Amino acid sequence: MLDLFTLEIIKNGLVVANEEMFQAFARTAKSPVIYEVLDFAVGITDANGNLVAQAPGVPAFSGVLDFAAREVIEKWKNELKPGDIIVSNVPYDSGTHLNDVTLALPVFSKDDMIAMVLNKGHWSEVGGMAFGSWNPNSTEIYQEGIMLPCVKLYSEGKPNKDVIDIIMENSRLPDYTLGDMEAQAASMKVASRRIIKLVEKYGVDNVKLAMEKLLEDGEKLSIFKLKSLPKGEFEAEDYIDAAIANTEKPVYVKARVKITDEEFIVDFTGSEKQVMSPINSPFPATVSGVRETYMAITDPHAYPNGGFFKPLKVKAEKGSVFYPVKPAPTSTDWEAIAFATELVWKALAPHIPEKLPAGHFLSIVATIVGGINDRTGEPFAIVEPQPGGWGASSNSDGTSCLVACGDGETYIASSEVYEKNFPIMVERYMLNTETGVGAGKYRGGFGVIREYRILNSQALVTIQVGRHDYPPWGLKGGLPGPGNKVFIYKDGKNKGEIRRISADVFRKGDLISILTSGGGGYGNPLERDPKLVLEDYMNGLISVSDALNIYGVVIEDKNVNIEKTELIRRKMRA
Repeated sequence: MLDLFTLEIIKNGLVVANEEMFQAFARTAKSPVIYEVLDFAVGITDANGNLVAQAPGVPAFSGVLDFAAREVIEKWKNELKPGDIIVSNVPYDSGTHLNDVTLALPVFSKDDMIAMVLNKGHWSEVGGMAFGSWNPNSTEIYQEGIMLPCVKLYSEGKPNKDVIDIIMENSRLPDYTLGDMEAQAASMKVASRRIIKLVEKYGVDNVKLAMEKLLEDGEKLSIFKLKSLPKGEFEAEDYIDAAIANTEKPVYVKARVKITDEEFIVDFTGSEKQVMSPINSPFPATVSGVRETYMAITDPHAYPNGGFFKPLKVKAEKGSVFYPVKPAPTSTDWEAIAFATELVWKALAPHIPEKLPAGHFLSIVATIVGGINDRTGEPFAIVEPQPGGWGASSNSDGTSCLVACGDGETYIASSEVYEKNFPIMVERYMLNTETGVGAGKYRGGFGVIREYRILNSQALVTIQVGRHDYPPWGLKGGLPGPGNKVFIYKDGKNKGEIRRISADVFRKGDLISILTSGGGGYGNPLERDPKLVLEDYMNGLISVSDALNIYGVVIEDKNVNIEKTELIRRKMRA
């Protein structure tokens, strides 16, 4: 039996191999959505597809890596060889949407497969009916791009030219696609070499033992943490209001959460059937969304591996918005994935307010701006999420300008990088004080105002907005946030508010104005400390009238009039 200290060294070696793979991909990728936004995730599984280690990345990706590994193992069984790399993006059994492409590299010690390295990244273009591939107007998956059903991209270390040619021919940005694909594959080889080094130093049996120990320790920790949670059944419901093609009808969703000392069961039964709109969440992505909340309330600093998630059980009806089947479109699946996370969060927040805040802006408000650069004649593409406001907690204001729950470690790309490389101007990028936040004893965090001015003769713009009609919810008397909004300006005229556009043509001088929502509030606004209200006013976040009408605080000459404030608050409470 290997001593525990050496086992810990091997365990951490696997984690570090992941982190090195993550950095290698981020530094060598072609697209800003990878090297600036970090829209990807990496992981290592054992030979059975159990996730043993991963690096921080997009949570919605991280939680599906074990599904992807098991799909590869099931399809290829004993046919995998050293140097093979499998590519897959079909969402239903192992993925998210078609842009999120998973590469899987089996790791061998002689003839024994001991592990699998996985890297799932957002490719900016995989074909389909609209530039950028994800399309709010799609009604079936065939409109969303090329499907790669777990096929060999590399065979024994050699690129499969036929498959690569098919991929390139179906991409509007073949140089970007090829650059990202090659960087992805190269980063995985870095992790593979690190695993082999561990095997050479400590022996294959000890590396396998370390993987088993990671899973065993994860399960023990998870069950230990479960014991501190409230026991019983908890429910929440909501509506996905991201615009659906040909209708504005919202999609009803619900979750029932059952917690025992041994299990954490989430049941989405009763949620609406899959829709002819790309908001459907593939079941692996639904599980991934639930894993986010599960980690948040058990141990956010734990190693997120298969053992840690073993007590978690997720149920959904096949053919529902949380478990779609072919040919359901999924290209804007983040709308439903985020609800898988937030429904569990909403059900439990009143019972563990010290761990879960009020509702946040939730929608990725994902944006594509692209076309052919007049100056260079080359294609360009901006593909990015937007940040927004998170909900207030039981002891503090919400966080401002943070990406939505499903985006995790992703960043917002530098405006200067975009303006230097692409024919656009980021005209405004600021806190969204115009529509504000959910007020409360503690207020929600602020969203942003982000505006893109087109400097090219033409550009194509795609965007979809959720959490509009059903805004971020408050807790314990806190008020809801204002909801996400997008306005467009063409030919110098305000064309009004939009909920979705797909590859819409914008001309030089046209403007897209995005206003993401502030988070929900916590507690009665009349209980907010007047000093905090004054601080918000002095920072330009609220006006004097806001302070009076929302919080009952009288500000005169940049100070709080305590006597008048107490009088006003008594009247408002009455």
